[in-house]
Amino acid sequence: MDTVPQRAVLTSKEKMVIQVLQDGIPPAERPFQILAARAGLPEEEFLACVKNLCQAGYIRRFGATLQHQISGYAANAMIAWHVDEEKIEKAGRIMTSFKNVTHCYQRRTIPGWPYNIYTMVHGRTDAECHAVAREIAEKTGITDYQILFSEKELKRSNIRYFREEQV
Repeated sequence: MDTVPQRAVLTSKEKMVIQVLQDGIPPAERPFQILAARAGLPEEEFLACVKNLCQAGYIRRFGATLQHQISGYAANAMIAWHVDEEKIEKAGRIMTSFKNVTHCYQRRTIPGWPYNIYTMVHGRTDAECHAVAREIAEKTGITDYQILFSEKELKRSNIRYFREEQV
């Protein structure tokens, strides 16, 4: 069950920290040092504030997403697998053991589409994604799969809780 914060009002410092965080974490050796400077705070104070916001329930989930295209992984493939129900758990563990697999989901099938496990694979080339699919198929024994390549990334945006004029 989600925790509900005890107090409803955020301080101006907490609002500033949230505003800075919602712009994303910069790819740097010390990203929180950069974010702290943007908030006008020492790094230790910034991190303490983030920790307090997490503990108080204002920040329920904290994560980062690597922009794979910038890091050299230009090929992205969603691989749809047809897995027997009794083999799903084992197959999922094997699939997620591959470093190129970043997501693995089970979904219900629909008529005409028997695929129930989906893995997101990132590679430097389409051929690398195909090779990963073949290796997963070999390790799992699952040969019924479809590879769906991304053609373009649609606009992605972060949730905005505070704008500059609100802090």
